[in-house]
Amino acid sequence: MFEKKHQKIISRQKFRKRLLIAVLIDIIFLSFSLVIGILGYHFLGGLSLVDAFLNASMILGGMGPVDILTNDAAKIFSGFYALYSGVAFLTSFAILIAPVFHRFLHKFHLDNSNSD
Repeated sequence: MFEKKHQKIISRQKFRKRLLIAVLIDIIFLSFSLVIGILGYHFLGGLSLVDAFLNASMILGGMGPVDILTNDAAKIFSGFYALYSGVAFLTSFAILIAPVFHRFLHKFHLDNSNSD
């Protein structure tokens, strides 16, 4: 997906397309993560779909749960979903920043190789 260090840097138009692809991958990943949370809170926690969406969104966004869970299965799910959400947040950030960081490093490498 990325050019090698000896290759010429891609055009801005191709870079924008690469960023758009990263955003789309991120949206799909976060949507999948949100659906996991909604289903878990709905079926294990006994919450309505709207309340399950709220709880899953809040956990995935790093804010914390809204509703109090009453059974052990829901509490265990909530704990694991919170751990997953922390990793998902970092993964989401990495997906978005990777093209920008790669372009920066690629430009930096090309600038250094031109000065030799």
